Amino acid sequence: MATAGIQDFVFEWEGKDRHGKIVRGETRAGGENQVQATLRRQGIFPTKIKKRRMRSGKKIKPKDIALFTRQLATMMKAGVPLLQSFDIVARGNTNTSVTRLLNDIRADVEVGTSLNAAFRKHPMYFNSLYCNLVEAGESAGILETLLDRLAVYMEKTEAIKGKIKSALMYPSAVIVVTFVVIAVIMIFVVPAFKEVFSSFGADLPAPTLLVMAISEIFVQWWWLIFGLLGGGIYFFIQAWKRSPRIQMTMDRLLLKLPIFGVLIEKSAVARWTRTLSTMFAAGVPLVEALDSVGGAAGNAVYAQATEKIQQEVSTGTSLTAAMTSTNVFPSMVLQMTAIGEESGSIDHMLGKAADFYEEEVDEMVAGLSSLMEPIIIVFLGVIIGGIVVAMYLPIFQLGQVV
Repeated sequence: MATAGIQDFVFEWEGKDRHGKIVRGETRAGGENQVQATLRRQGIFPTKIKKRRMRSGKKIKPKDIALFTRQLATMMKAGVPLLQSFDIVARGNTNTSVTRLLNDIRADVEVGTSLNAAFRKHPMYFNSLYCNLVEAGESAGILETLLDRLAVYMEKTEAIKGKIKSALMYPSAVIVVTFVVIAVIMIFVVPAFKEVFSSFGADLPAPTLLVMAISEIFVQWWWLIFGLLGGGIYFFIQAWKRSPRIQMTMDRLLLKLPIFGVLIEKSAVARWTRTLSTMFAAGVPLVEALDSVGGAAGNAVYAQATEKIQQEVSTGTSLTAAMTSTNVFPSMVLQMTAIGEESGSIDHMLGKAADFYEEEVDEMVAGLSSLMEPIIIVFLGVIIGGIVVAMYLPIFQLGQVV
């Protein structure tokens, strides 16, 4: 018999409700007896229960959680009961990992657990911001409204992250391809030229000698070069994820990069203002809201700045003054925050600031896409063309002598 966690079972059932109408569905449970008891509590008399094993699903991504939040908000706005909403969303999801997760949450809610408490059991997928907003919605009786706001927030945040990744993916892919092409030329092409040049009996030009020397290193130590490069990148990424000091250093460097630094800064500001706006709109107190805001910015510099802001605000300093003292926020954000504090509409003004910087990110990504193409073409031309010219220089010189 399979143990829990190794094998999950879904039971497909068919039965009749209190009015004699035939109904069908799926239920996740440990055995047929549990399914029968669950269905009878719901007023359904099962006539057929069939067990099937669920295939292991794909990894659950933030985009899956955003989609689930949007679907749940839509269902609840339409007046569909919470448990039935979970059934509909879980049944319609193509990722079985998401289906299992939703069935687990539904089972907790069915036995009387609050929705936010059920979410808190899965911190890998539902962070404190998510759970706090759901809790605020439950306590205020406006769960569907806050789920809708949460869905908007997650959709916009994921869109920003996607745009940043797409902007960085193109040059990264070109650098990798360039390295592979250079390695192939150095290991297979240049040695063939070397054999030809050895019969010339003349001194070779300095660029040719340099390329041949690099080629010898690649031929002799290719395994070490690829191993050190791959291992170095892997360990660097792991250190970046695990070490706060390295993360802070790299995030500071990223913000100082030409062109890309401005893009990363604007995306971090957009996510920071969007998160705080969403928390304010939900009625979460400022000091408590700032707990979730720092991490949502996606940059250690802004996370550290948020901690400082939280400390100052908790001692009575205004939000604008605390933000100003960190020296990481643009003047426009500070001015809009000040107006929001004076007018009592911080959530609205921060939302406007988030809209502005999200549009700025859109425009920068579009501009970078058109700007990067000629730069990359020139880069490739200089590198690959330089190697080709260096290898053909002796042939040109031989032609001049003849």
